[in-house]
Amino acid sequence: MDPIQNPYAPGAGQRPPELAGRDQELKQFDVVLERIARGRPERSMILTGLRGVGKTVLLNTLRSGAVRAGWGTGKMEARPDQSLRRPLSAALHMAVRELGHASPELADQVLGTIRSFVEREAKPGTKLRERWNPGIKVPANPGRADSGDIEIDLVELLADVAGLAADREIGVALFIDEMQDLGPDDVSALCAACHELSQQGLPLIIVGAGLPHLPAVLSASKSYSERLFRYNRIDRLDRTAAERALVSPAADEGAEFETGALDALYEVTGGYPYFLQAYGKVTWDVAPHSPITAEDVRVAVPEAESELAVGFFGSRYERATPAEREYLRAMADVAGADTDDTGTVATAAVAELLGRKPQSLSPARDALLKKGLIYSGERGRIAFTVPHFGRYLRSQQVD
Repeated sequence: MDPIQNPYAPGAGQRPPELAGRDQELKQFDVVLERIARGRPERSMILTGLRGVGKTVLLNTLRSGAVRAGWGTGKMEARPDQSLRRPLSAALHMAVRELGHASPELADQVLGTIRSFVEREAKPGTKLRERWNPGIKVPANPGRADSGDIEIDLVELLADVAGLAADREIGVALFIDEMQDLGPDDVSALCAACHELSQQGLPLIIVGAGLPHLPAVLSASKSYSERLFRYNRIDRLDRTAAERALVSPAADEGAEFETGALDALYEVTGGYPYFLQAYGKVTWDVAPHSPITAEDVRVAVPEAESELAVGFFGSRYERATPAEREYLRAMADVAGADTDDTGTVATAAVAELLGRKPQSLSPARDALLKKGLIYSGERGRIAFTVPHFGRYLRSQQVD
């Protein structure tokens, strides 16, 4: 079939042609936007799930919904060992630019607060022209969001931004991807700011996305975080939604799938959105004509798995040191060949397989946690952040 007309899009954060299985989250967010617009209280949102389930795609789609509603929006991606001040300031600068045309003087005051917030991070003695700021030309607003205490500063910063939105009778939504990578102090400050703004009834919400252990990260920071956020677990698609993700884009191009082909694709992908796009794309390319058959899927599987082995699985495996790779392979063996690797394994079982004491494996485990290759949702248990990663490790002759 014509590869130019291939409708499938297996890209990082790239929206698929058919966003199937996420209707509930989209409707829920529309309700949040409307309630806040009417001055009613509402919680911020947290999206959690493994890599490849479409969290970033959904985050971007929710942001588009906020933009259509006339909200001010900003987005940032958290990174390990990075201060919150710079990326947050850039994101809020974007939101204020979207809001500021109706109240330019008030917007300038808020921009001054953002500049104060970010320049507080500058080292003593740094010349003004050498300080980083997100393109803000107005002078800093002294005495606002510049105390050096991230919790105090963040409350003042978000209160000023939300005040601008309230003046326009609209809201602000801040979208944070990879939220689990925020530092402990920044997580605590963010929770405290959300709590304060909620008590004041200010129209600002945070929509965060992260790995499955993100709720535990938030809870460990502030005990009341469980009541601050609405948690949504983003998981694999069920059979009906997976079929829709494959069939609808094909139909737009005048192509069809036989039932056997859809059965085979669901079995090999497990319903994970990224895998549906990856296998769907290769299957389209190898199929000689419509309808696409189970035999076409059988031919496509080795090529799709080869591509995933290099780009999706292999690139992650290459980031690990030899000691970390040994740990990953042991995890895969403990998980067992008949699992889909979404469950957790006991760290004690990994140590037993390697013939080592659990304490001696802590450096490798902690490094893998920091690199985002594994996560720990509860003490003494770990799991892969990437679906089917254990299956990949067991199938490869890796060093």
